[in-house]
Amino acid sequence: MTAHQFSGLFLFALLSSVLVQLWLALRHANHVRRHRNTVPAEFSTSISLESHQRAADYTVAKTRFGMLVAIYDAMLLLAFTLGGGINALQTLCSSWFASPVLAGVALIALLGFANGLLTLPFSLVSTFGIEARFGFNTMTLRLFFTDLLKTTLLALVLGLPLVAGVLWLMQAMGENWWFWVWLSWLGFSLLLMWIFPAFIAPIFNKFEPLADASLQQRIEQLLARCGFRASGIFVMDGSKRSSHGNAYFTGFGSAKRIVFFDTLLKHLDADEMEAVLAHELGHFKHRHIAQRLIWTFATMLGLLWVLGQLAHEDWFYQGLGVATPSTAAALLLFFLVLPVFTFLFGPLGSWLSRRHEYQADAYAAQQTSAEKLVSALVKLYRDNAATLTPDRWHSIFYDSHPPASLRIAALQRLV
Repeated sequence: MTAHQFSGLFLFALLSSVLVQLWLALRHANHVRRHRNTVPAEFSTSISLESHQRAADYTVAKTRFGMLVAIYDAMLLLAFTLGGGINALQTLCSSWFASPVLAGVALIALLGFANGLLTLPFSLVSTFGIEARFGFNTMTLRLFFTDLLKTTLLALVLGLPLVAGVLWLMQAMGENWWFWVWLSWLGFSLLLMWIFPAFIAPIFNKFEPLADASLQQRIEQLLARCGFRASGIFVMDGSKRSSHGNAYFTGFGSAKRIVFFDTLLKHLDADEMEAVLAHELGHFKHRHIAQRLIWTFATMLGLLWVLGQLAHEDWFYQGLGVATPSTAAALLLFFLVLPVFTFLFGPLGSWLSRRHEYQADAYAAQQTSAEKLVSALVKLYRDNAATLTPDRWHSIFYDSHPPASLRIAALQRLV
């Protein structure tokens, strides 16, 4: 393949992916807007027309904003690649450092900084524009920029040593460097999962033990029935950033924790909380988390092998606007353009995720009450302004959870 041919292939893939994203977004916005004035029959007694219309307006606003972001991201990618952005930064970094590893670390850090700076306005509009307009944002500007600073410092402290190690391995380990890089990334990922609950998450939020003794006892009994051992049950102060509610597991092994957003505790009663937790335990019981980790690790191994083949090809660099091959440029270019070439595989991951959600729902219905899980989900749809009428094709591509009507219908068959 020549550099010119690869440039043409990249442009075709980028244009195709953007057009598909815009088509899906338009379908979704139009479908939601058409059904704005009628609550679906199965929710007519539990969700008011006012709540349904608010969810529709929120969905349309986010979808339209997402269209602008998709176009902007594509333009930014073109500027970094064919526009010569990465090539210019690489020339600059090479003039600063004689060591290829240090120059490569500087290149990746500079590109990350530039990308963050150029996308910052969209984050601000999303948080203080759309989320605030619909009553979800509770974050102050000071907290927003404090979070940004903390995230940047963490990226420097944890990310830069990893990048330096990866670039060194790419140079020092010969033809099979991709395998050693994969092992390093694997070890780093597992370490991060282990330290995240106790050392990283508390940098951003406060975690307090669940104070409700009755709910604590019910949860412990549920955990015992399900054979799940956790290091603690915590409540997180999610309300200082958003009024959206959530619950999740974090960590692995002896470091596993159950975390409830404080907003979730305000919206759901004890029976509903137990049902939501049983759903999360269903993911554990069906080994969904382990399956996803194995799939992620296997996929990364395959991708690094592909990168190992491309890193020797001049057309790969030149076709993406970089004149001089380097390990850092190879790493950057590959993972920047990868989403363009893999976009159409997105529905496969979404389908698998929705399948897991159905299985977790079924498990929750066995361990607690399908009716209580239904009532909890309805409250979450209402309070989080989740649309009840998504476009079918948009849902197939993007939704990690089944559409509300299908999910509720499946649970009601288990009652």
